[in-house]
Amino acid sequence: MKLSRTGLGLVAIIALISTSGCSYINRIRAKNELNQVAQNYKDKKFAEAEQHARKAVELDPDNENAPLFLARTIHAQYRKGDQSAENLTKANQAIEAYKSIAAKDPNNDEAFSAVTILLGQLNPDEQNKCEFDNTGEQAKWVEARANNEAVSQEKRSDAFAILSDKDWQCSINVTDNNKQSVQKPDGSVFIQYTKPKDTKQYDDAVKFMTRGLERAEKAISINANSEKAWGQKYKLLQEAKKLALMADDKDKAQQYAKQAEDAANKSGELRRKASPSPTPPAT
Repeated sequence: MKLSRTGLGLVAIIALISTSGCSYINRIRAKNELNQVAQNYKDKKFAEAEQHARKAVELDPDNENAPLFLARTIHAQYRKGDQSAENLTKANQAIEAYKSIAAKDPNNDEAFSAVTILLGQLNPDEQNKCEFDNTGEQAKWVEARANNEAVSQEKRSDAFAILSDKDWQCSINVTDNNKQSVQKPDGSVFIQYTKPKDTKQYDDAVKFMTRGLERAEKAISINANSEKAWGQKYKLLQEAKKLALMADDKDKAQQYAKQAEDAANKSGELRRKASPSPTPPAT
């Protein structure tokens, strides 16, 4: 039997209503699943919460909260320090879940922070490793955000500041291990920095300091009002001063000291502006 145009139109409308109805029902069911996730999470039944979160994602793929609930429930099952295959699998599943969120929303701070922390926990040796050309997974993740123009300027600036802090740590490992307190004839004490016998240590420290300073400058160029970035610049300039003293270049050390003072003043100025003004006493 051949349907008329009117009949075909009615069929299309019925199909549309049916589809819309199913979508609506699925959204309601997904919401119920997320309510169950919240209850299970509260009761620390994280594995059960994960299953409900997966069901919510399946029922309503467009739900903004469901992927985050899923990532959180997987993350909650990971136990720091446990090197069992099952536990490491959970960590990697959580990382992938958070990365999926970050791919859709590059400005999502929870996803960025969670992946940063998890990568650090999975690779603790990388935290203390200072190999200039061997970048770990955590650093690559932070660097990707720093260079992602879809991310807000403030957050990109913060990412560059995080990277510069790692460089600072690698530089200060050398300068701190090669300093000593020296007493003057008048009894006062000053810190003396001595160039290490292993010249590679010194050269590596200079490379880390230089890159860290470049990253701090990049952070400032993106967000000139970042107290964190100016604070990092101050710390790296202090390192530059120490390394110049190790090389017995006092003129350059004085130049770095003056630049460090300027950066510290700028950081302090921004900190004071960000602090709320004290409430005047009641009269």
